[in-house]
Amino acid sequence: MSQSRERQEGEQVCASYPLDISVVELPAEEGSQYRFEAPDHCGKTFEDEESALLYADVYFDVNGFAEVGTGGRGIPPEIVQAGRDTLAAYFVTMPGVDAQWVASFYGHKPERAERYVSRVRKRASEIREGIVDRQ
Repeated sequence: MSQSRERQEGEQVCASYPLDISVVELPAEEGSQYRFEAPDHCGKTFEDEESALLYADVYFDVNGFAEVGTGGRGIPPEIVQAGRDTLAAYFVTMPGVDAQWVASFYGHKPERAERYVSRVRKRASEIREGIVDRQ
């Protein structure tokens, strides 16, 4: 999927990034959902905008990845190989997972898990800025 595809009625782009990557709001009767879209990616839908935006940050942090073939609970190898902070941020995008859960998983305090997420957001922002500067 890509942001250049035709939008359905009511769909709205929440965030547009370089390389035809976006987060789109999908209106629904019981509240909106948010879909991450990128070329050569199957797309992924989230219950909240914050998770979709963080997923986009993780995507940029590892230079893209594919969810296809990882199964319902699998993690793409690019994310595992990227390190603890990227894996922590990816976990936070999953339903029911927050910084408290990640902290427990790693045996750290929640503040440390939040720093992991913050690092990924910062790197993703720097990567996007670099892409824009090169274009």
